[in-house]
Amino acid sequence: MDTSLITTSTALDGYRVTRHLGVVRGITVRSRSALGNIAGGFQSLFGGRLSIYVELCENAREEAYQLLIQHAQAIGANAIINMRYDANEVMQGVTEVLAYGTAVVVEKV
Repeated sequence: MDTSLITTSTALDGYRVTRHLGVVRGITVRSRSALGNIAGGFQSLFGGRLSIYVELCENAREEAYQLLIQHAQAIGANAIINMRYDANEVMQGVTEVLAYGTAVVVEKV
């Protein structure tokens, strides 16, 4: 799938939606390791950017995003509109990250 055809908008300029295939999603659940928590706690003592947690969050979002794309491709989509992320703490230290959107088939106009 061409990632330029994934948008948070409800439409893609220059394309016409020919079929709506429904909601697609990619979900991952991640936890912080004990060592990651120690390193993050140490970083927080000095303030500023907590690179340990930034990397964890970025990896979780990327995994959810790739799973979203796989789900859309599996049902025949060539684009995703109205794409969003959501995150929830399942339990202390365990976070669910969800990427979701509407799978569509588009054609260039």
